[in-house]
Amino acid sequence: MMPPVTRLLLIANVAVFLLQFVFGDLLIVWFALWPFNTPAEFGAGFLPWQVLTYGFLHGGLVHIGFNMLALYMFGGQIEQVFGSRRFLIYYLGCVFSAALAQLAMSALSGSPPFPTVGASGGVFGLLLAYGLFFPRRTVMLLFPPIPMPAWLFVTLYGLLELYLGVTGTAAGIAHFAHLGGMLGGYLLIRQWRRRPPHQY
Repeated sequence: MMPPVTRLLLIANVAVFLLQFVFGDLLIVWFALWPFNTPAEFGAGFLPWQVLTYGFLHGGLVHIGFNMLALYMFGGQIEQVFGSRRFLIYYLGCVFSAALAQLAMSALSGSPPFPTVGASGGVFGLLLAYGLFFPRRTVMLLFPPIPMPAWLFVTLYGLLELYLGVTGTAAGIAHFAHLGGMLGGYLLIRQWRRRPPHQY
């Protein structure tokens, strides 16, 4: 059976996605992640709770589909490693660190204000954890369908995100937020490993 927090996160993301059809842009205005310098004419601008709530909003069916597929594939196994309570802390911590990275890049770039949505920060944190705890398990790419060990998959994916972020390729995707989710996950795992080895 799917562990409880992974199941809850899947349900919450799908439920919020359906609510977006009911409330439209209202949820984006108040709960997406807006840069610090967002002008008043764009709506509410940055609000503190957005560093978590943006992770439950999505930009379309393909967006939520890929994120939920990854959450389903990797979340349950990581939850079994960490335990439910620590898994929830880990996932939300990755969403939070991804938000910090996105806010920092928005402030440094000075680009026009644009809302960030999606569970990708948490998902990339899960990918990082999967590569660390199950490095030799085989992961099959979707496009192209090439099998590779998890550690290599995570490494290549991280390097690709770094390249796309630095070069500005694939505009409209928060590449540095993805990297921020991975970095936050790595720091949490490193901190937890310093404690007595009861259970993650």
